[in-house]
Amino acid sequence: MYFLRKWISFNQAKNMPELPEVETTKLGLVPLICNQVVACVNLHRRNLRWEIPTHLPKTLAGQRVKKLSRRGKYLLIEFSAGTLIIHLGMSGSILVAEANSPLKKHDHFELIFSNKTAMRLNDPRRFGAVLFSKNGSHPLLDGLGVEPLSADFNNTYLYEKSRRKQQNIKTFIMNSKIVVGVGNIYACESLFAQGIAPNRPAGSISKKRYQNLTQSIKKILTNAIKAGGTTLQDFTQVDGTPGYFAQTLQVYGRENQPCSICNGKIIRIIQNQRSTFYCKKCQT
Repeated sequence: MYFLRKWISFNQAKNMPELPEVETTKLGLVPLICNQVVACVNLHRRNLRWEIPTHLPKTLAGQRVKKLSRRGKYLLIEFSAGTLIIHLGMSGSILVAEANSPLKKHDHFELIFSNKTAMRLNDPRRFGAVLFSKNGSHPLLDGLGVEPLSADFNNTYLYEKSRRKQQNIKTFIMNSKIVVGVGNIYACESLFAQGIAPNRPAGSISKKRYQNLTQSIKKILTNAIKAGGTTLQDFTQVDGTPGYFAQTLQVYGRENQPCSICNGKIIRIIQNQRSTFYCKKCQT
């Protein structure tokens, strides 16, 4: 668990594929690989954040993809033999191509299917992960909070969880033990949408404001998924096209640019090793 904590801490300072990007990847993969049979598995480079299990070529050969799902920022590919767990890290993306097409630089993991297509994980910085669980349980997944687009993430959930919390509201809503997948970009955007300062103590925010914040988180994540995610550096969809939600960002990455509401300047501060963007006048 030491290495897991170290990895999460390091990643907190970086932009990476978040829930909408992983959901976009899942939705793109479903019609392409669901029910396909694995012909072979190629490990072009094993040493990602953790080493890719060496048994995968033997374990997955002849296995049919039963189901694809997402838990937080993890893509889950289910087989009869177990579940493949994929994390895109800071720069990862998954593409589906013809099996005989040339590999790209940084294509580290590949599933070849019997229909002559290949699913390839491309990860330039190698902070992604390809892991396996026989029963679907894994330390990366155990203890995760509710899904923000589920019914469990209701209008009272954040308020009840936040009572007596002194940590700032942005850190609170990004805590994966509270709610999964509200990453840095979408936390900044959701707080701006409700005029909540990111450095406010979580326990000081009223029930009504939490109700509105909950709805903003759901709306912004949903819109990001519809737009195919946010492309800031490396993320692309499974067909190689970028996500377009970045075109609608109100505060993230807009330091010193005018606020769309008051025309004041968007400022940037550092919270828990991450950049936070907000309008000091509009967010209180």
